[in-house]
Amino acid sequence: MPRITEEAKQERRERILAGARRCFARYGYEGATVVRLEQETGLSRGAIFNWFGSKDDLFVELAARDNERLSRIWIDEGLDATFRALLDEDPDWLGVYLSVAHRLRTDPAFRERWQQRAQAPQALLQQIVERMRREQAAGALRDDLEPEAIGRFLGVVFDGVVIQRAAGFDPGLDVVRALVRDALAPRASERARAEALTP
Repeated sequence: MPRITEEAKQERRERILAGARRCFARYGYEGATVVRLEQETGLSRGAIFNWFGSKDDLFVELAARDNERLSRIWIDEGLDATFRALLDEDPDWLGVYLSVAHRLRTDPAFRERWQQRAQAPQALLQQIVERMRREQAAGALRDDLEPEAIGRFLGVVFDGVVIQRAAGFDPGLDVVRALVRDALAPRASERARAEALTP
């Protein structure tokens, strides 16, 4: 029996992930049954689960890729580009994240798997922090907050955008971006503000 090349293995893996993403987007997390995964990928369950141990593993891998892709956009192109990438995302796919929220809250094993794989790798998070520190030093980003605190704030904003888009609403991204820019704009120091108010 001929051995499959590494390139063919990678192509098969990508085919499975692309089909699984379509399946999750079309049917939701719970509705993405094994039969539907087979239909979307054009492969048997044996072929699918030879590469990924379970439906959970497929979804977590896709989520990890999303997180890593958005992190790289933030590192390379900045916050506005990250917002645009969220706006371009398929709302049906974003909706899958909402259906998974319950599992994250109630299934400790799934939550651990998510935290181990679906979060951006530490190296990427560190690069985001470094970018924010450079922007703070250059006077392009407020420096009265630690980058981690800014990151938590932006995480809440991004989650809100995802929820609005997944629910079929227009989150008014131009307004959201303007408000975020205003919230993160450099602040005059307390001393400078006091001096400005002194007659």
